This record gives sequence, C-alpha cells and structure tokens, in this order.
Amino acid sequence: MIRAECRTPSQLIQAHLQERGWTQRVLALILDVNEQVVSRILNGSKSIDAELALKLKTILGIDPQHLLQLQQEYELAKAQIELQFDPGLSTRATLFGELPVTDMIKRGWFRGITDVRDENLEPAMCQFFGEKSIKDIEIFPHAAKKSSMFDGVPPAQLAWLYRVRQMALDLPAAKYSPSAMTTALGKLKPLLISPEGARKVPRIMMEAGVRFVIVEALPSSKIDGVCFWLDDRHPVIGMSLRFDRIDNFWFVLRHEIEHVMREHGRSRAMLDADLEGARAGVGDELPDEERVANEAAANFCVPRAKLTSFIARKSPMFAERDIRGFAATLDVHPGIIAGQLQHETGRYDLFRNHLAKVRSIVTPNAFVDGWGDVAPIGA
Repeated sequence: MIRAECRTPSQLIQAHLQERGWTQRVLALILDVNEQVVSRILNGSKSIDAELALKLKTILGIDPQHLLQLQQEYELAKAQIELQFDPGLSTRATLFGELPVTDMIKRGWFRGITDVRDENLEPAMCQFFGEKSIKDIEIFPHAAKKSSMFDGVPPAQLAWLYRVRQMALDLPAAKYSPSAMTTALGKLKPLLISPEGARKVPRIMMEAGVRFVIVEALPSSKIDGVCFWLDDRHPVIGMSLRFDRIDNFWFVLRHEIEHVMREHGRSRAMLDADLEGARAGVGDELPDEERVANEAAANFCVPRAKLTSFIARKSPMFAERDIRGFAATLDVHPGIIAGQLQHETGRYDLFRNHLAKVRSIVTPNAFVDGWGDVAPIGA
C-alpha cells in the first residue's frame, strides 16, 4: 500500500518511518550519519544511490530497485521542469541539426562569425535570412506557413537559395524584357562551339536583364540551378556548376533561361536539383514546367531530330570522327554532343574525354561565391 501511494524516494522513506513511528533522528542514528544528511534525503535534495538503497532495505525493508526507479523518475521529472526555462533548446536543435551552419560559417556567409559558439551567431543568421527572429526562418514549421518563394525547400538547399538571393539583390542588371532574352539567346548559341565561349555568358545575361550568379553548392545539396524573381521585373538565375562540364553548364543554363522566358518562378522558386538522368528528360513523371525546360535545353544544345537521326545511323558504335564531325556540322563543341549521347544511351562511362571543363573560364567574369572566394555582399 505504501509503495503504490508514493511517487518520490523521500515520500516512500517517510511513509516507512511513519509506519514504524520513527523520527529522522532515529534513522540518522541507525545510518550513523549527521541528522542534516537524513533531512536532505527526506526533502529530496540528496539523491538515493545504490549503497544507500541497500542500507534502507536492511533498515526499513524497502525494495532497493523500486527506490532507485523512483529516484530516476524524480530526477527526470525535475530536469523536464528545469528545461522549460531554456526555450531556445529546441530552436538550437532545429537550427544546428538541419541547417549546415558549420559549412555556412566556413563559406563566410555570416559576416564576422568564425565559430558556432560565437554569441553573435544568431543575430547574424537572422540577418542572412532577412528575419527579425530565429524562429521566423523557414525551416521552422510555423514559419513555413507564411507565403514564401522558398517554402518546403530542404534546409541545405534553402541556405544556398538565400545566398543566391543575397547576391542577386547586390547585382545591377539592365531592364528585363522577353525580347531582350530572345536577343540574348541569339548571342549565346554561337558560344557553344568552344569552352571559352562561356566567359561571355555573365555579361549577356546582365544585358538581358537577368541577374546571374554562381554559388558553389553546399555538401549533399545536389543543387544545379534555380530561377526565381526578386519582383515582377527582376528575374534571377543561380547556378552551382556542381559538375564542371561544358555540356552540363549549357544544359542547366538554357533550362533556367526557359523558366525565365516562360515566367516560371514568379511565385515559387524553380529549384533544379540533381538535374541528370530522368530528371533531365521529358517523361510524364516530371512537372510540366520542368519538362518544357528540359526540352528547350536539350534542343538548344543539340536539335532532337538531328540527334535521333545520328544515333540511329551510328549506334551502337560512335567513332571519334563521327562525334567530331557531327559537332562540326552543328557548330558546337564535341563535349556537348558527348553529354547528350550519354543521356540518351545511359552510357555515362563513354565519351568522357570530350567533356571539357568551363568553371575556370566562366567564373572570372561572373559574380561568384565559393571555391575559396566569398562574394562581397553589401560591401
């Protein structure tokens, strides 16, 4: 009966003392300790350990396992009450458990912050995300209910998107118009013939009114590109150059340009992650916006009818002279043919010698963050 009614170790001990008519002084004498020690046991300020539990079994007949279980439950309940006075605990768990904060610090995205223990980290994070409070950052469930262009985006990708947005806000550009974008496409097409043509892309995008930025992807984010609008007149294209290949560069760029031309991304960012394989195709499983962007990108690189004809004539053996000859007839680099052949045949192990690198060519003329450089935002 005593056992069922008691909820703490001290209650259980006091109940047994009352049953015997003992005072705390009697228990102190039996235990051979100061009476103050017994007082602390009975008011709960001294924990019951295994040795004391065994002594109390001998003295009062209390089950030591039950006594230690009560002690554990009591300490857990007390800790839960104490944690209520640290409301930031769950906030910090969400921030540091979901956002790649350490990588963001390494990349210099929080001005003046070099360590996760810096007391100014939270204000710096609020500034980065443009929020007054940490809890308003979109990774928190209640914050995601507000209308946002980036709702539902995984945390690592969200951080990358905000860096793109930061940089785009700092970047001047001409007034955008559909006709300017059409003119830009005409300027871009001849550049496919060599890797060096990529260096002209940032200027052509700026002249067309598109804010074009390059941000190195965060680990495991798999982002390739994004299209969104700062407002009704200012489209943004962000690229990660995750794959340093001429074919991937032109495919992703043209994909994002199609989003801009069709005014996709006005209300919600068109985030393109892992834009390879089936995700770069035109299958029914893809959203309409992605399917039309993929089709436009593929046709820009290599007209589909001509590619289909080439594959039908040369498959399964694609000689080097055939790839180079086909590229020459289209005025494109052989690496662009190689990339489309890899996609169509699924043989990503072939034609790799043609996949020229372009990152070192395009980045010197672009607004870039990554690969050791930090974009000077608001400087």
